Amino acid sequence: MILVCVDAAILDETMPKLKTRRSAAKRFKRSGSGKFMRRKAYKNHLLEHKGTDRKRRLSKKYVVSEQDADNVRAMMPYS
Repeated sequence: MILVCVDAAILDETMPKLKTRRSAAKRFKRSGSGKFMRRKAYKNHLLEHKGTDRKRRLSKKYVVSEQDADNVRAMMPYS
């Protein structure tokens, strides 16, 4: 009688889990309608000379462009 020890991972034929890119997860969020939202640029420093209206406008969230949405979706497969 011959006993064969087989690793369970070899027998498992399901696809491996995809990893989320953590940098993308910190920068993008899904909206209620399924679109990806992002922050606007130029709101980190040198704010003294920028007007109040401009700073308020830069604080809002915006939709990621259609050209970039596929890349964001690939970086965040489970969002």
